[in-house]
Amino acid sequence: MSAHTAQQILQQDPTKSLYINGEWQAGVNTVANINPSDITETIGEFAQASSDQVKDAIAAARHAQPKWEATPLEKKQSILQAIGDEMIARCDELGTLLSLEEGKPFAEGRGEIYRAGQFFHYYAAEVLRQMGDLADSVRPGVKVEVTREAVGVVAIISPWNFPTATAVWKIAPALAFGNSVIWKPANLTPASAVALAEIIHRQGMPEGTFNLLLGGGSSVGDALINSTDIDAVSFTGSVPTGRKVAAATAPNFIRCQLEMGSKNALVIADDADLQVAIDAAVAGAFGGSGQKCTASSRLIVMDSIHDAFVEGVVAKMKTLKVGHALDDGIFMGPVVDDKQLASNMDWIEKAKQSGANLAFGGERLEMPHDGYYMS
Repeated sequence: MSAHTAQQILQQDPTKSLYINGEWQAGVNTVANINPSDITETIGEFAQASSDQVKDAIAAARHAQPKWEATPLEKKQSILQAIGDEMIARCDELGTLLSLEEGKPFAEGRGEIYRAGQFFHYYAAEVLRQMGDLADSVRPGVKVEVTREAVGVVAIISPWNFPTATAVWKIAPALAFGNSVIWKPANLTPASAVALAEIIHRQGMPEGTFNLLLGGGSSVGDALINSTDIDAVSFTGSVPTGRKVAAATAPNFIRCQLEMGSKNALVIADDADLQVAIDAAVAGAFGGSGQKCTASSRLIVMDSIHDAFVEGVVAKMKTLKVGHALDDGIFMGPVVDDKQLASNMDWIEKAKQSGANLAFGGERLEMPHDGYYMS
């Protein structure tokens, strides 16, 4: 797939890819979106928001939120349903775009788009199922009624490893319950964000209900989490950045939700079905090039089956095909960028220096396309 084809999927000019108050805008500068499967290919130059544009987006979201909250439930439901419908109908092309910029195999990229469309369908249904509570008071003749109302303006900061799915887990419920949204995706995956914003743009929500800000965490992200005009922040990313989000929002009593990095253990007991355990470990460790917060990053194996398990894992790994994200039959694409590749290699060296034995792989691969490939 060429960069030209990728830009055809995006109806919006990448250099004017900020979506603020219902309008597409250029930024203070642009950054290149590089295809990790073929680093000679630039998907596009994407706009970066200025500090003034962050303020404009917050003001627009603040102004639009009461209008969106007052929108009739059936109207809200139909809008979210329509977003999900279009995502599912276009999952092949949008999945291609996602895989092209993030590096995950097309099957995973397509599946992520389809699943994200289903998230919008789920919350479209939840719009019509909003429940409250009614109870007797201790005071005679008085009833206690509990109803739910929107939080207000929600800032969403999402990661690059599931650039559409993780964002939609946050965007869809925020919109479903009457909040306005300011979304800052990761700078490594702007094209998928613009594609989703284009779909949302066509649904006719009040201008400012949904806003897209591209930019770095130290600029756009910091401006959002330190704003006193934001009512809630939802963040997925690293532990150090999550600490910064918590520290910034706490003094302003802003609601804060954090999903941060993890170190997952997979325990293999001696009564396990060995082949099932091997398949689960390999799929868990290397799906998405291992770039998942849910990846199987620690394997704890009982002594009696250790050698057989390692032998089986190595045999399974030898069957896995690494290649361009859009090639047929690949299990693992490239890692997302040069920094991630260098980090992976560094951890392998640290393991060796700590006394670990490298059972298989661990080297950078030379491929027909110059990309960030490792075995």
